[in-house]
Amino acid sequence: MTTTPPHPDLSCALYSADQIQKRINEMADEIARDYGHEEFLAISIMKGSFIFAADLIRCLSARKAQPVLDFITLSSYGSETSSRGSISVLTELTLPVTGHRILIIDDILDTGLTLHTTRHLLYERGAKDIRTCVLLDKPARRSVPIEANYRGFQIKNVFIIGYGLDYNNRYRHLPYLTTLTPPPSP
Repeated sequence: MTTTPPHPDLSCALYSADQIQKRINEMADEIARDYGHEEFLAISIMKGSFIFAADLIRCLSARKAQPVLDFITLSSYGSETSSRGSISVLTELTLPVTGHRILIIDDILDTGLTLHTTRHLLYERGAKDIRTCVLLDKPARRSVPIEANYRGFQIKNVFIIGYGLDYNNRYRHLPYLTTLTPPPSP
C-alpha cells in the first residue's frame, strides 16, 4: 500500500503504518520469547527511536514481558543526511545498568557506530547482557562489525524519514517510512 506524500519533498511510502505495526508485533514475539517474564532494561536511543520504542514496549507488555524503559540521547548526524563518524552523548540515562539485562532500541543501524558505542558504554558500566533491536538495517553503510539481534526491515542505501526518523528535525511525525527527495537548497 502506498500513501500519497503530504509534501513535495517526500516520495511514496516504502513501508505503510500497517506494515510497520505488523513487523513490530512479530519482533515483540521474538523478544518476549527470548526474555521471558524476567525484567530487563529497554534503552531507547533518542530522538529517532521514540515512536518505535513506544510501540514496541506496548507490544512487549501485551505479551507479559517486563521491560523497564530508559532513554539516552546520542547524536551522530547533526543536521546532515550522513553520519559525521563520531558519537556524542547529549542526555544520560537515569537508571543504573550494572547487573541488568539490556535491550538497546534504535531507529536505524547504519554505519554501526551508534550501536557499537552504546554497547561499549553500557558494558563498561556493568551491564550483564546486551541485545540490540533496530527498526531499520542498512548494511551497505556499515563501518564497524555489528549486527542487530532483532531488526524490522533491511533497506538499501537510501535516506529514510518518518515514524520517528527525521531530516533536520522535520518529518518525525509521519506514520509511515518514506524517502526524502533531494532537499531544497538553502
